[in-house]
Amino acid sequence: MLNGKKIVLGITGSIAAYKACTLIRLLIKEGAEVQVVITPAGKEFITPTTLSALTHKPVVSEFFDRRDGSWHSHVDLGLWADAMLIAPCTASTLGKMAHGIADNMLITTYLSMKAPVFVAPAMDLDMYAHASTQDNLRLLGQRGVTVVEPGCGFLASKLEGKGRMQEPEHIVEELEEFFARREGRLCGHRILITAGPTYEKLDPVRFIGNYSSGKMGIALARECVSQGAEVELVLGPCTEHLPHSTLLHTTRVESAAEMYNAATGLFPGCTAGIMCAAVADFTPDTCAEEKIKREGNTLTLHLNATEDIAATIGEMKNEKQKLCGFALETHDAMAHAQEKLQRKKLDMIVMNSLSDPGAGFQVETNKVTLITAQGTEPLPLQSKRCVATEILSRFIP
Repeated sequence: MLNGKKIVLGITGSIAAYKACTLIRLLIKEGAEVQVVITPAGKEFITPTTLSALTHKPVVSEFFDRRDGSWHSHVDLGLWADAMLIAPCTASTLGKMAHGIADNMLITTYLSMKAPVFVAPAMDLDMYAHASTQDNLRLLGQRGVTVVEPGCGFLASKLEGKGRMQEPEHIVEELEEFFARREGRLCGHRILITAGPTYEKLDPVRFIGNYSSGKMGIALARECVSQGAEVELVLGPCTEHLPHSTLLHTTRVESAAEMYNAATGLFPGCTAGIMCAAVADFTPDTCAEEKIKREGNTLTLHLNATEDIAATIGEMKNEKQKLCGFALETHDAMAHAQEKLQRKKLDMIVMNSLSDPGAGFQVETNKVTLITAQGTEPLPLQSKRCVATEILSRFIP
């Protein structure tokens, strides 16, 4: 989260300037206050009126206001900000920053900036690959400027991607990670999270599965990262967007057995575990090598119980580790959840609801009850990200 953070957003003369609108919306949604500083060339691509309407602040472009002669202080902006982000940042602006050519308000603001500076380059591949641009990027990196790499980024001398500005969602996630590493409540924690469904194969084209989308587990991973924790995410088959963060390490699995092996292998190095995945309770005793043909009117399947991941990890955990499980029941929910809390040696269990509209699988909201040895706490229907925040505040206070 960027609650209360003051961000100076620099916009330069690139066609990618249109993405600044999305970037501003995302920053404000995460709680940031945004002040735009735009170059004269930037105004050729997007109007200050549009930007001012989004930020609710006058856009700074010139040293003096053309209407009344008032002076915009780049020094004051440098002291006000918690971070400066230049996105998009052209090759020209990179060169001016690297060599201190203060010929516009944006560069003078950069030179006066006391806060961390981030740049999101935007240019065609040949310009990005040019030795001059790469030299300027290295110079800025040596001076502490963080480069949000364009496209797929680059490794050593091998360029990947096309020099296009990184997507606004990834840029915001990089800012969040920066502040999380410095100020996050969960700094120093390494948290194991299981998420998504598991697929138990019947043959090469069929499987036994469930309706889990992975949204709740990924919301938990996102919230842990935003609070500074390192996350080991063991993720079943799903297509949900994952946070763009070096704090997040994802292990993709398909079956309950694969999830069991990954989770039990990772947990000893973690301070806490959150078992959010919808793991199959049973798996076919054999998987047919060829597609099962329809023969007759019935088909008998022989199923074996899968390993109970939460129960195994409950036996593994030491006195310094904590474990949270999830439960979804269709009858006698509270009794079943409390029994699982004790039997699996959990510190908390989150009881999901299927009976309330807007809760459960494949939706953006959830309604849960938190259960510990000390009692129960029902939470209202809210976004899964908010549910994740509430869970973490009680689980790791």
